[in-house]
Amino acid sequence: MAGLYVHIPFCKSRCVYCDFYSTTRLDLRQQYVDAICHEIQRRGHEAVRIDTIYLGGGTPSQLTTEQLHLLFDALYIYNKVAADAEVTIECNPDDVTADFAECLKQLPVNRVSMGAQTFADERLCFLHRRHRSSQIASAVSLLRQQGISNISIDLMYGFPGETMDEWATDVQTALALGVEHLSAYALQYEEGTPLYAMLQRGQVCEVDEELSRRMYYHLVDRLAAAGYEHYEISNFALPGFRSRHNSSYWNQTPYTGLGAAAHSFDGQGRWWNVSDIQKYITGIERGEPCVERELLTPANRYNEMVMTALRTCEGLSLSALSDGHRSYCLRQARRFLEGGLLEQRDGRLLLTRDGLFVSDMVMTELMKV
Repeated sequence: MAGLYVHIPFCKSRCVYCDFYSTTRLDLRQQYVDAICHEIQRRGHEAVRIDTIYLGGGTPSQLTTEQLHLLFDALYIYNKVAADAEVTIECNPDDVTADFAECLKQLPVNRVSMGAQTFADERLCFLHRRHRSSQIASAVSLLRQQGISNISIDLMYGFPGETMDEWATDVQTALALGVEHLSAYALQYEEGTPLYAMLQRGQVCEVDEELSRRMYYHLVDRLAAAGYEHYEISNFALPGFRSRHNSSYWNQTPYTGLGAAAHSFDGQGRWWNVSDIQKYITGIERGEPCVERELLTPANRYNEMVMTALRTCEGLSLSALSDGHRSYCLRQARRFLEGGLLEQRDGRLLLTRDGLFVSDMVMTELMKV
């Protein structure tokens, strides 16, 4: 089995925190979709059975109905897509109109992921998000009316000046929507983004670490009490509703990436398309795709297993490592096992509750340099 990721880089406007490859050149949408369809045709023979399809961005809901139909026609004509495939599309809440929801019903989409981020309009304005809080519930309702029974929303916490009570209200409001899946991330100040520039100029301050920790633990505890599985550091799902596509990244399942800046992985190496929409389109049109490749060394593969498997509730299987890497990993893990950030259970290393909050530090120390 394999996964298919399709990158749709178009955004009507840019959010202050985003460092993903995107563009506001909406006039290029048709040319870009045509190029992706050509790439699908060229690479379709590479794929085994496709178990998951994920349209991410950017903002895939910025494509027109006709463009979405064109794209899905190509995906299903040139690939062996499983009958029970999980098919996800990312949407902005304000894009989910009655017509758009009706369009999704006509497509093989069976899962929708929406970037809610927060239910406070002032924080949405700060992020330069286009939607308002009331549009989130409206979007969920419209999707339910069209039979979408697997909805995920994204939340952010740790805004400048955000209080614990405000975060608790966001979590409670999200739970009241009854969505099947929820992802939550601490606000990040990525270099090169407007938000990072604001931080450098002293216009905003990062939330202190202790408050961020309390916010994360509140999220974990509140969702557990509501019946959600905490199956990955930032992801929570009702039983049976884990994201199959994202899980494939964490368990080393091969996947193919289509579109500008999209990455692919076959277990031995990675390759990725150029992060430039004009170069991507031109390369596809000329039959000379702009692609870079990397063959993974044993050390690379070990590092990737540490980085992905430890994110999950199943943890890192020690038996999946070579003898040398297993010995190295356990030596590096010793102080974290003694310090309560890792635990060893049933032949696996797992992050503890305290370890989850400092997971990046723990995983970095287990990696080979």
